[in-house]
Amino acid sequence: MSIEFVASSNLPTAHGDFKISVFQDPVTGEEHVALSKGLELPNPNPALVRIHSECLTGDAFASLKCDCGPQLHATMELIQKEGRGAILYLRQEGRGIGLTNKIRAYALQDQGHDTVDANLLLNLPADARRYDMCNIMLQHLGIEKVKLITNNPLKIEALKSLGINVSERVPLVVGVNPLNEQYLKTKKERMDHMY
Repeated sequence: MSIEFVASSNLPTAHGDFKISVFQDPVTGEEHVALSKGLELPNPNPALVRIHSECLTGDAFASLKCDCGPQLHATMELIQKEGRGAILYLRQEGRGIGLTNKIRAYALQDQGHDTVDANLLLNLPADARRYDMCNIMLQHLGIEKVKLITNNPLKIEALKSLGINVSERVPLVVGVNPLNEQYLKTKKERMDHMY
């Protein structure tokens, strides 16, 4: 995948002031976003980084079926407090299967299937996300070492396989509620997430 930096601007938010940068794949038009803070000057120390895949239902509509929205906002708070870091907001809805298929998977979950089986019943992978765009985004931001905010060991391995120096994992457990308890249990037991 080849993506290019397109534009950036300041972005005041409820969690503090950030810089928003857009990256685009010139072939597909697909856009990804970096939300960053405190990266103007070179710094050899690891920066807080979260790789966050788009979740319209959780991020915008505050769905209680997942923990995505709370993870996004908690990360913004962490970066604001630290004064330095970035969120790479990747446009790969539903673990890479797209919004329509995600809602189809939700319907299967309503019938009692877990998040992994729902995807498989739709003849889709449990997780179809890619992370190759992260290298270009991090390079543009001047980040050489990351303290990765994640519970997902596959993200750590994916970044390391791209040559990204992951110096530390920062766990993030937020947004737990009775409606997503089974979802989080599935992530732990079937997808090896670290809670």
